Amino acid sequence: MFAVVRTGGKQYRVAEGDKIAVEKLGGEAGDTITLGDVLLAGEGDSMADAAKVTVSAEIIAQAKSEKVVVFKKRRRHNYRRKAGHRQQMTLLRITSVGEGSKKKAAPKKEEATTEDAPKADTREAAPKAKAEAPKKAAATKKAPASKPAAKK
Repeated sequence: MFAVVRTGGKQYRVAEGDKIAVEKLGGEAGDTITLGDVLLAGEGDSMADAAKVTVSAEIIAQAKSEKVVVFKKRRRHNYRRKAGHRQQMTLLRITSVGEGSKKKAAPKKEEATTEDAPKADTREAAPKAKAEAPKKAAATKKAPASKPAAKK
């Protein structure tokens, strides 16, 4: 299934698994966001109701785009100005394009909360083990054995 979404004043045709670079969006790498402004959706030749389609994406990274050089010149006036600009952008990986909201992540979070209790015990034990472990002596480099001078 594909969808056409609008973000940052531009339109993007996306499908599940696509990676796109859009104008900067709030959030950290690893966060999941929902692109709400869906203009068109469909699968193959058939079109779906865009109001019911949701597009979820995961933020891969916050980055800067390629440098744009701005050069101004007025001839015969000895006027030259050179400036550069790098636009902030967000790299997204489209995780799902579909109708309604699919809550597959919710059961995983519940499983993670039940497993948190045993993990907390192992985290507390690890620093104690490090404190009790004896420190290794620093390795010293031996000076290379000098070779006898070659006879001439």
